[in-house]
Amino acid sequence: MADLKTKLELYLKSNSKTWEAEQENIILQNDSDGNGDYIRIFNVDGLAKPTTEQLALYETEATRIENNNEIIATRKQSYGTWESQLEEIYDNGIDVWKTRIAQVKADNPKE
Repeated sequence: MADLKTKLELYLKSNSKTWEAEQENIILQNDSDGNGDYIRIFNVDGLAKPTTEQLALYETEATRIENNNEIIATRKQSYGTWESQLEEIYDNGIDVWKTRIAQVKADNPKE
């Protein structure tokens, strides 16, 4: 199940708003009661607080985004630092580097 924040980001985007611009107007809370996160405060100008049903519409896309973010993090770790990549290119040539990067992408495909 996708995070509430990710679904809210999509809800805001679909209504021409952004999380970055509105995050001070939204407070998420988790009472550690097993019910998970919920919207405690939603004061976005010109936009009603989304219902559970409205947020559920974003579940698939939010899950895809979260999965891809994990894949991107794995890829970055596998790529190594820019410095180590440049050293690899200098020592072994660009074609060896391209082959390794292509294999990292093939081993960690995005959805």
